[in-house]
Amino acid sequence: MSKAKKALVPVEQKQVDFYEDTITAVLVDRAGKMEVFVPIRPICELLGVDWASQSRRINRDPVLSKKLTGVVVKTTPDPVTGGGGPQTASCLPLDYLNGWLFGISASRVKTEVRERLIKYQERCYEVLAEAFREGRLTADPTFDELLVSDSPAAQAYKMAVAIMKMARQQILLESKFEIHESRLDDHDMRLETVEAALGKSDRYISNTQASRISQAVKAVAMEFSKKSGRNEYGGVYGQLYRKFEVASYRELPANKYEDAMGWLSEWYQQLTDTDLPF
Repeated sequence: MSKAKKALVPVEQKQVDFYEDTITAVLVDRAGKMEVFVPIRPICELLGVDWASQSRRINRDPVLSKKLTGVVVKTTPDPVTGGGGPQTASCLPLDYLNGWLFGISASRVKTEVRERLIKYQERCYEVLAEAFREGRLTADPTFDELLVSDSPAAQAYKMAVAIMKMARQQILLESKFEIHESRLDDHDMRLETVEAALGKSDRYISNTQASRISQAVKAVAMEFSKKSGRNEYGGVYGQLYRKFEVASYRELPANKYEDAMGWLSEWYQQLTDTDLPF
């Protein structure tokens, strides 16, 4: 981060609960465009990774180094050492947070923080984005556990989610692809959605497979962004969804997992002349 740059002053700051951690995120008005930034050093401390090493890695990266920005963040005074108050923190735009997180290899961190790192890679971007878009400030992991029960309320919720997913998929398919396939194909797609919502998740990829798909997409997007100079994460996800006709990578049929990984691997090889690093 260049010291010559003047630190940005946010218009809003939020403390977002992410499982058992609290993450700071700030909203900045840059020439009329609202943008969310995230301080990186506190996340390094939560993950147990060395901030100095990560700072050097970010500054070596041709894309992330351009995006690293100083932002004035309000910090809580330490009861022992004092301090606190407004501090200039090295921040990345929210859209580039996963680009940095996926550069940290889970196999190279301490065993005790590996699960936490993977959780950050999978959901941190989503939760922080929702905090500003929808006012959501918590990621309660116990709600999914409650849905495992067969209570009438849980069954009603699952059915409502299934109906919502079917409607969303239908809208996306009609608007993006103008698909007018046979009633049998449409029935199969609806049946897969309902069965997954009712707990028959074997028709979709597993959580482990979903994590690998997400890692592969972000690896491709990171390399693509280096060449284009733009944020390509949404574009890569969009092409994946169009290629396999799904509304979310977690709704990819299990029998399409190898095809999706192969397709992403070929794309990564075209960009880097190397295989995916995992």
